[in-house]
Amino acid sequence: REMDADHNRCVITLAGEREPIQEAAIRGAGKAAELIDLNTHQGAHPRMGAADVVPFIPIEGVSIEDCVAMARHVGSEIWKRFQIPVYLYEAAAATPERQNLENIRRGQFEGIRAEIATNPARKPDFGDLRVHPTAGATVVGARKFLIAYNVFLNTPDVDIAKKVAKAVRASSGGMSFVKGAGFLVRGMAQVSMNLTDFEQTPIARVFEMVKREAARYGAAPVSSEIVGLIPKKSLEQAAEWFLQVENFDSLLVLENRLAAVMGGKMAVGGLRAGVEPFVEQLAAPTATPGGGSASAASGAMAAGLANMVASMSRGKKAYVQYERELSDAIARLSQLREELKAAIDADAESYNSVMKAYRQAKQSADGNEMIQLALKQATSIPLSVAEKAHAVAQIVEQLKPITNPNMKSDLTTATALAHAATTGALANVEINLESLSDLNFVAEVRQKASSFSVPSMVRP
Repeated sequence: REMDADHNRCVITLAGEREPIQEAAIRGAGKAAELIDLNTHQGAHPRMGAADVVPFIPIEGVSIEDCVAMARHVGSEIWKRFQIPVYLYEAAAATPERQNLENIRRGQFEGIRAEIATNPARKPDFGDLRVHPTAGATVVGARKFLIAYNVFLNTPDVDIAKKVAKAVRASSGGMSFVKGAGFLVRGMAQVSMNLTDFEQTPIARVFEMVKREAARYGAAPVSSEIVGLIPKKSLEQAAEWFLQVENFDSLLVLENRLAAVMGGKMAVGGLRAGVEPFVEQLAAPTATPGGGSASAASGAMAAGLANMVASMSRGKKAYVQYERELSDAIARLSQLREELKAAIDADAESYNSVMKAYRQAKQSADGNEMIQLALKQATSIPLSVAEKAHAVAQIVEQLKPITNPNMKSDLTTATALAHAATTGALANVEINLESLSDLNFVAEVRQKASSFSVPSMVRP
């Protein structure tokens, strides 16, 4: 939990399983509505609701699609239980305009209260055309990990912070995946930023940009702060950046190495000990995990192999001219690997949800609708796996001419695994489509799936 008197705002981070987290978010919004009256609330940070923003973020064992479903459920429940209108944003947004939080929150509580009944652009995704009289409206969504990062300058001149923020943020031509504003906090000018994709725009680069822009006005950073939690990887990136470590690898960090050993990556029994439980689950006489989970695992392994080859070529003299391409490939492969690993469980759980819908349909008048909805969700996950595995295969092809040729067999294996993942995932998509009655949805999915073509044979 993070609290700030100047912003008059509290950031609470929750982590856990899906059902408890959903309920905690719903109840948290209700408690905020009890305690906070926006008619009297004042603070430096923009706000439109007592529970202002509720983002769901995939960390492990869930996909962004799962988080979208969670966001929609929570948004619906917040309206039903507390009569607080809800807007969906980022990956959960119903329209492109609402992907950006600033577009929704423009005008803050007072502006939305004045316009919600008359401006069609202000219509909430859940709820009537009115704000809650004291709690306003809430924004719920799904997104990647966001780092809330603030830099304090050695000046009380808030105009300098605003100029620096304008130069740094993406919306005014600055750095991609950076949002920023200037505030006066504790008597110092503060450049307040949200980093929406730290793998694409690392925190160290952002700090350097702020430092450079502040120098134009005779100012300099005196400190910085992180609000909420931050992925360990982002700090490792900063260490690599500032220390200029040539051979940096996450496993050079003692605690990471120990965690890998304890987690089974190098456990007693060798590599087999790490993979055997999953293989045995596949072999068990149960419906899950099945081909969908195996496809996701295959795609994750493909991304892992490609990442290894790129990492072992980056930094070597023979490939120094490809440093940028290799770094970009490593960042993208890391992201794809994590998303594909999350899909292993997500696919199995979506199948279980379909089976649950079939059972519940027998006692519900809306039974068929429940089944169709569950099937659509179960279709979206393998479709996403196919898309990601296809992306891995494309990156592998790009790596072949710019990496060590002695590792070509590893890239050939990565290609074969990626193609297997795509083929298996698309087979799961097709079998779900056969049970769907929404012909428009079926046609759209098949058209998208057709773009992930797989060669009939993979050669070195």
